[in-house]
Amino acid sequence: MGFLMKPASAKTANPSTVFIDRWRDSGAGERANCQPFLLELCDLIGVARPDPTRNDDRLNLYVFERTVIYPRAYGAVSTGRIDLYKRGCFVLEAKQGCDQPPASAPSTTRIRRGTAVRGGAYWERTMQEARIQAETYARALPPWEGWPPFLIVVDVGHSIELFADFSLSGTRYSHFPDQSSSRILLEDLVRPKIRTLLAKVWTTPIDLDPARQPARDTSPLPRLAARQRSKRAMTLDAVSQPA
Repeated sequence: MGFLMKPASAKTANPSTVFIDRWRDSGAGERANCQPFLLELCDLIGVARPDPTRNDDRLNLYVFERTVIYPRAYGAVSTGRIDLYKRGCFVLEAKQGCDQPPASAPSTTRIRRGTAVRGGAYWERTMQEARIQAETYARALPPWEGWPPFLIVVDVGHSIELFADFSLSGTRYSHFPDQSSSRILLEDLVRPKIRTLLAKVWTTPIDLDPARQPARDTSPLPRLAARQRSKRAMTLDAVSQPA
């Protein structure tokens, strides 16, 4: 009589690790990779995916390729497309570089170069230009839509960089939370704190305004006063007790 083998218990894969492994080797394909990357990022951080685009931009609150029209020199105008837009939250501009220069290949093989080789001076300049492009698109939005609190610059499969202006004036976009930690690398997404931060950028960005955070009183005076009140109360209790 035969017997059945018990299947080995499979470990549940960590979604963050799966995401990182899937996108780590992608490169030099912004147009092909941008939307799949962002859709899967939304799933990872637990937010809704963008909506289908409608024929009336007034209704396109959260979409890929949001159209904007902005002035150029000599009265000309240009049409731009925001890679991902969410009204009241962010304008996102995406690029995709590569980790190393393309190797030589036969003439019949196409080698993609992408935006730039990551980590170099030209790549940094390209990321700065992407930020300027995002700000230009934010400026081109209809005035009644207001300025988004965040600009996001993405190198698909490599980094996500945040800039914030909580004044909503469009004049104070700066690294968020600061220059040293505004760039989130792909591997950082394994940290729950980073995923929570991105989820707030997507859903309740104004809650990240430092001015709205309750101030922590580090002065020793309130604690000293509390101890004095407690000591005084204990003294009064002792006096009121019958002998």
